[in-house]
Amino acid sequence: MFTRVPQPLVYAEALLAQFASLSRAADGAALLGDFVRGLAELSGCELTQLYLLDATHTCLGMNAECLNGSLQPRESASLSADYNGEQLLQFALCQNRVVCLSELSGSLHETSFLPNQATPWQSLLCVPLVNQQKAVEGLLLCASHRDIDLHGFADSLGQLGSFVLGQLHLLQRLRRPMNEVLPSPVSVPSISGYGLIGKSAAMRQTYSLIGKVLHSPYTVLLRGETGTGKEVVARAIHDCGPRRSQAFIVQNCAAFPENLLESELFGYRKGAFTGADRDRAGLFDAANGGTLLLDEIGDMPLSLQAKLLRVLQEGEIRPLGSNDTHKIDVRIIAATHRDLAVLVSEGKFREDLYYRLAQFPIELPALRHREGDILDLARHFADKACSFLQRDAVRWSEAALDHLSGYAFPGNVRELKGLVERAVLLCEGGELLAEHFSLRMEAMPEDNSGLNLRERLEQVERSLLLDCLRKNDGNQTLAARELGLPRRTLLYRLGRLNINLGDFDG
Repeated sequence: MFTRVPQPLVYAEALLAQFASLSRAADGAALLGDFVRGLAELSGCELTQLYLLDATHTCLGMNAECLNGSLQPRESASLSADYNGEQLLQFALCQNRVVCLSELSGSLHETSFLPNQATPWQSLLCVPLVNQQKAVEGLLLCASHRDIDLHGFADSLGQLGSFVLGQLHLLQRLRRPMNEVLPSPVSVPSISGYGLIGKSAAMRQTYSLIGKVLHSPYTVLLRGETGTGKEVVARAIHDCGPRRSQAFIVQNCAAFPENLLESELFGYRKGAFTGADRDRAGLFDAANGGTLLLDEIGDMPLSLQAKLLRVLQEGEIRPLGSNDTHKIDVRIIAATHRDLAVLVSEGKFREDLYYRLAQFPIELPALRHREGDILDLARHFADKACSFLQRDAVRWSEAALDHLSGYAFPGNVRELKGLVERAVLLCEGGELLAEHFSLRMEAMPEDNSGLNLRERLEQVERSLLLDCLRKNDGNQTLAARELGLPRRTLLYRLGRLNINLGDFDG
């Protein structure tokens, strides 16, 4: 580490002394000031700076600066951390890369973050600061008017900076006012023990069904609207079952065209098609002994459905380009948001495969039918987001909780997760407010006191039709069948209420 610094032994002793001194800092401001002064002493640079990301990770601000041996009160405007600019600081932060430059005055690099001096800056070192979770939280910067090689200091100064980050977080926790009580991240336990969250009657029924099929070899068909957590439930079945020590593999059947999906699932032999220059195992082989989730099974081509039926019946596969079959031991879980029985009646799904897959169907409830679970899930997602962003847990205002409770969530749990994660990013203080959540309330205006009965019924009807169209990805035939209406009647009602396919997010 010290091979490229002058007088390595002297430098190592000075570095150790800095660690000891910084560990005795009494508050955050003193810690950061002592740190940039120590950087100057260790590197021999006239300028040292410390930049830290804010709690939302959206701005990079300069927290301390030492110029010619003195701490500077100079204020620096926060730099956007969207990583779209060409600033050297943003590059180091985004790429987690050390930047070391010499002959800086003759380069084309933008260095507006350096203070103006009569003598131009010649050498620059910028080192990302990484916390214990290996996430970048800030940058340290050293600059000199002399043309010197600073790269040898990068590793040791980076480790010193990471130590300072840990000390800063510790001091912030110790110095927090006694009357400020921040919530502790509390995971919401499920009554099932399957790692799922929710105590509603609908989820208790789901837990009961999972328990009945957990240790059996039966194929499970997970049904439910988009965003209800079918993959999460499939993983719970795998992780809590006898195959937990083996692979869990997910394949979206709608993500590949037919020929690629077949080779992805079954594998191929060398020479099976142009470009097949070697044998390749498929996902059935990769999941041997474990679980394979076939998501969006309703979009699987008919020709592949026949091959899948053979896998379910015989437990064997034949790779593309091979004349031989071989046995596999894979538990298959299928998932879909579409009505397979309707697809069977339309000739788009094999009836024999449908009955084979539907050995044990589990219908996952929409979030609007899970009374009381929205707030538990919201708190869970907020805690996870805060942990990911390495920030303190946030509080929930009553207005924010009421705001979420009154929303129908057409996108279900996936929509709730995205809304909460966005709200945490927008939250600059310690409390989530209603304005941090952007909910689609187009069908439920807040002030409807002036509406007569007919207008209110039209609002309810419009909301119901839009939700049904979203659920069926805009398929008017499926929506009409679900609503128990002739398709012509549905089209008439859509026209009367001025609803078109652009009025919803499919």
